[in-house]
Amino acid sequence: MVSCMTLSGERAAFYLAQLRAESVRLAEVGRMGLDAAVPSCPGWTVESVVRHVATVYLHKVEVLRLGALPKPWPPDFGGREALELYDEARAAIVDALEQAGTGLETWTFNPDDKTSGFWYRRMALESVVHRIDVEQAHEVVTPIDPDLALDGIDELLFPNLGGPWWEEGDTEHPIDATVRITADGRSWTVRADATSVEVSQGAEGDVATEVFGPAEAVFLWLWGRAADSAIESAGDESVVREFRARVSEATQ
Repeated sequence: MVSCMTLSGERAAFYLAQLRAESVRLAEVGRMGLDAAVPSCPGWTVESVVRHVATVYLHKVEVLRLGALPKPWPPDFGGREALELYDEARAAIVDALEQAGTGLETWTFNPDDKTSGFWYRRMALESVVHRIDVEQAHEVVTPIDPDLALDGIDELLFPNLGGPWWEEGDTEHPIDATVRITADGRSWTVRADATSVEVSQGAEGDVATEVFGPAEAVFLWLWGRAADSAIESAGDESVVREFRARVSEATQ
């Protein structure tokens, strides 16, 4: 039986506000120039990011409409101007989330939550990661809301990293170690091997290494948007490298 998380009205409003603000900022920076290279995504330009996020938004509009994955996907958006498509898509996803509310049963990739509430958080965090991408491309990076950054760490560790994705041992970074992530007074303990990743809240037990720092720095490091110098670590540095590589596999 799948359990369904209940997203409070206050939290839903927070995510929608973040989605609106982050998506507006992404468009604002996009208009500074679509041809700029994105350092965190080799081979991508700002236009690539804008088109990617627009397609993600429109995909989730369809997921919420159908309650399932749309097939086939994606449609051919190649003839559309990138920012025009993006502006339509960001308006559409906000409208779709508001219409769905937080308790609609739908497809998600979280084995513990099959409600539309899942997409409130996911779309806010999708937006902030790619807002950072375009800001880095134009060297105009602005801060992330600390609460959103902390929540983003939590989401990246589960369900993005933790979950039943590794049962076939499909990883080039088996790790076989326990890692602790600590940011702004909150900790997660991650036990990883070739066929599983288990994430628990808190700082109980021994670990091979600990990664720590401000929430924004840890969040961006986990997403590959900040260098190793942005965070601090204690313990086995080879485990830190392998852990970061495993996270990268989970977020490709």
